[in-house]
Amino acid sequence: MTVSSTPLPRLSARAQAVQPFYVMEIAKEAARLAAEVAHTDRPMVFLNIGEPDFTAPAPVQHAARVAIEQGHTQYTQATGLPRLREAISHWYAQRFGVQVDASRIIVTAGASAALQLASLALIDAGDEILMPDPSYPCNRQFVQAAGGVARLLPAPASQRFQLTAAQVAQAWTPATRGVLLASPSNPTGTSIAPAELAAIHEQVRARGGVTLVDEIYLGLSHDDAYGQTALALDDNIISVNSFSKYFCMTGWRLGWLVVPPGLVDVVERLAQHLFICPSTVSQHAALACFEPESLAEYERRRQAFKARRDYFIPELNRLGLTVPVMPDGAFYAYADSTAAAHRLGVQGSWNLAYELMRRAHLVVTPGRDFGHADPDRYVRFSTASSMAHLQEAVRRLQEVLA
Repeated sequence: MTVSSTPLPRLSARAQAVQPFYVMEIAKEAARLAAEVAHTDRPMVFLNIGEPDFTAPAPVQHAARVAIEQGHTQYTQATGLPRLREAISHWYAQRFGVQVDASRIIVTAGASAALQLASLALIDAGDEILMPDPSYPCNRQFVQAAGGVARLLPAPASQRFQLTAAQVAQAWTPATRGVLLASPSNPTGTSIAPAELAAIHEQVRARGGVTLVDEIYLGLSHDDAYGQTALALDDNIISVNSFSKYFCMTGWRLGWLVVPPGLVDVVERLAQHLFICPSTVSQHAALACFEPESLAEYERRRQAFKARRDYFIPELNRLGLTVPVMPDGAFYAYADSTAAAHRLGVQGSWNLAYELMRRAHLVVTPGRDFGHADPDRYVRFSTASSMAHLQEAVRRLQEVLA
């Protein structure tokens, strides 16, 4: 067999500007090592990926099978099944006491599609979008893919790793188009206090900008002081949500976008051209997410995630992997790894992650993906794994750090 020497076609500037997703590099090495130790008494423990260990509950799986058996697999409207949009609207009223008209809800092919649609609808070339540092790296890429500039503002632990209204006002320039926030956040699991979020939105609105809030972990809030949707502020908020995290449907690729009434037609046109519609089977399955049996199961799981947090973070603190802000939602712990790296004789969280893989067979995510503010200082642990895995991780960390 001969290998073709044909040169690659010229890459777009957009493609060349996309930064690596470093967590995937870690995952590749972890998979290689995991295969080597799979049959030993210390198989790899993965605390690096933010994916619930729970799958879709039985009513959701049953609804998917019924949809396939009954032939409900053809295209839907680009905005999603009307019944599903109504069900999401009802969930906002039931869970958060907020009235969100179903006409403003656009069902999407995952939260990723929602972010892409929002970015394409609102961002022109050169527009700046203010974001906290640290923040989820893929969100920055959606801004950049639309021609915008993701401008990261340092958001230290003293600010709960979130932006403040004063910071937004000071950073605003003629090129600024708006803000992209996440509450609760990946990688920190921290939310913006409702009063601060309202103040940020007021600063943005006064300047004619857009407030876009990633709320995909909102269902997994553990503190009533923070577990409120930004949609309670007014109809100008744009919210992104997902069936992946709280509803445990990661691979089903289904999410939604809530937009002001005047944006619905614009986003619908974009969705028609880019996606046609979200997965029809996933939409029919998602209708069962809102059945009483399913909602009760999701609440049991939310309590399980909280119990994992309540066990694991004090243990990290005890071991010197200090979590400076207790997460109020999601399933992450953003820990200061300085002392642990020093104890193991390595420099920075990137090298620490590899050292933990080799010595403890434990996979974590270094801070390099999440921004420029102290990335070598922090590692992210995912507490989406089982309590047994978290307990084993603590045992191994204690062994190597002793």
